Amino acid sequence: MTIDWRYTVEENFGVLSVAGYLGADAVRRFSGAVGWALARGTGPVIVDLTELRSWSAEGQLAITEAARRLAEAGRGLELAAIPADGSLVPAGDCPPIPVHADLPAALGAHSAHHGERAQGRTGWRTTGWPAAEQTDS
Repeated sequence: MTIDWRYTVEENFGVLSVAGYLGADAVRRFSGAVGWALARGTGPVIVDLTELRSWSAEGQLAITEAARRLAEAGRGLELAAIPADGSLVPAGDCPPIPVHADLPAALGAHSAHHGERAQGRTGWRTTGWPAAEQTDS
């Protein structure tokens, strides 16, 4: 089992929504999504885990590695709606990872309103992401 993802560029940050199971088999795909976010956005990246069913220890390590990659690029990583079956315990050398209860709370921290269309908003998704959720591009 793997993940599907959607990346949306907002005005001053990006939202990387992840669905499925973030296990060892999905780490490479998640890393690619983070690379996509690095290449196509600016500011912090909110990783929305609302549709994530669960994650493994390897999946959690992929999150901390993403935080490191983003920090190296001068960007931050934040989490929204971590799975109920686990908590993220980053290594001591990991950049801080703010955790929000859900996506609306994360967006509120950035004064954004989910569902409202930002001017110039752009998005990409994997082919497995539901078409009803598709954004421009």
